[in-house]
Amino acid sequence: MKSAVEQLSTYKSVHLNPNNIRTHFVGVPMIIWSAFLMLGTLRVAWQDYQISLAMVVTVVVLAYYMILHVRLALGLVLFILPVLYTTELVVHSEHPFLIAISIFVIGWGIQFVGHKYEKAKPAFMDDLNQLLIGPFFLMAELYFIFGWEKNLEAEIKPIARDKRRALEAKLRS
Repeated sequence: MKSAVEQLSTYKSVHLNPNNIRTHFVGVPMIIWSAFLMLGTLRVAWQDYQISLAMVVTVVVLAYYMILHVRLALGLVLFILPVLYTTELVVHSEHPFLIAISIFVIGWGIQFVGHKYEKAKPAFMDDLNQLLIGPFFLMAELYFIFGWEKNLEAEIKPIARDKRRALEAKLRS
């Protein structure tokens, strides 16, 4: 498994433009929320409880983030649990899937606008695992804004810039 530094530097390499990062702070949460809502519609009964696929995915994804970087994962717990809670409320509304698809499409639209600023394709186009790294990256960026995890930031930035230069050189040739 790739380390947090490897994952984050790959993601950062196509997220260097501040406007792109700003669009991701809007689009990624929309995509996550809508995906959780879609997954929340898939349910099984277990004893006296209803377990949704969103609940299972929450446990698996948070475990993955914990393996990558515990402190960033703790921030993601604070983000994902309210997402899970609010989607559980909406899943019982009249048209949860329609709501989810609408927000999903809008979120991706915002993402692709951001990549127009960046002039680089999204990271997941070369590595599907980068879809999981988007929220992890945004949490890292939030930590960096607050001045936390300075060593991680210092380690990621030069690697990301080198990866970006290599990508641009490859595109020119």
